[in-house]
Amino acid sequence: MTLSPRRSKRLADAGVSEAVPYRQRKPEWMRARVEHGAEVTALKRQIGSLDLVTVCEEAGCPNLSECWADGTATFMINGERCTRACGFCLVDTRRPAPLDADEPSRVAQAVVSMGLDFAVVTAVARDDLDDGGAAAFAATIEAIRAARPHCRVEVLIPDCKGDADALDRIFEARPDVLNHNIETVARLQRAARPSADYTRSLAVLARAADAGLVTKSGMVLGLGETEAEIGSTLADLAGVGVSIVTMGQYLRPTAAHLPVAHWWAPGDFDRFALMATQAGIAHAESSPFTRSSHHAAQAADAASVAGRQVKAVSVTP
Repeated sequence: MTLSPRRSKRLADAGVSEAVPYRQRKPEWMRARVEHGAEVTALKRQIGSLDLVTVCEEAGCPNLSECWADGTATFMINGERCTRACGFCLVDTRRPAPLDADEPSRVAQAVVSMGLDFAVVTAVARDDLDDGGAAAFAATIEAIRAARPHCRVEVLIPDCKGDADALDRIFEARPDVLNHNIETVARLQRAARPSADYTRSLAVLARAADAGLVTKSGMVLGLGETEAEIGSTLADLAGVGVSIVTMGQYLRPTAAHLPVAHWWAPGDFDRFALMATQAGIAHAESSPFTRSSHHAAQAADAASVAGRQVKAVSVTP
């Protein structure tokens, strides 16, 4: 299995000519320790017994052991097959199955049984559905709130093709954090996520911020972007009201996926976090292994504190 001619052309069109060989040994800082202890095994059984899917497993997240050992996981609703084929993503892209009407209640049941105070819910893109899966997001938020009222809910949503009615259905359910990932810089959008659009993603985030929601977005780095482009993207995110941003190093799932063009070092990620806050973003999670839902509760708390501090400063004579 190798990179397809179509993906190769899109990379070339974007001006990316460098690639780390697929089997080249990773830098020392990119070697994650994976320890599946008793807590992870128990949680895996619990999620499996409820016939639920986690993005932790489906996307091959390097933080699975850490998060699951803490008793947290990111639930993936609307099935496990995506209607888009992003060049960096491992999620299944075969024809999706019909929605499971009972899934929201099972997610809520898992939240209760796990004793979660902060639940993260994401989904595959479902362009085959009229609302892009928005109603299922709203139903899941409502089910969690009904079952465990004090539990905060973060949702990581697709763009729903920018459909205002679909997005409003999610916004009206009032998630505590609304996450939609920009994924990469403007120049690399076509190569990385050909069915999405940079300006459309910014519009989704702007609409969420205008609705009074705490908004969040993220990037995977190492696809060929420059530091200047990272800074420009952070400025764009700040400009539409994003409060939280996540940045992590891209890891190539298979030889058929986009290659790693560059390894960013831990110090680079520290610098990017500073760039984010200087741009006006309240909180940045930035490290080689950071992913969208990593430290989600802590990030929401930090953004809330930062937001209060900014407000206090702004009203000081």
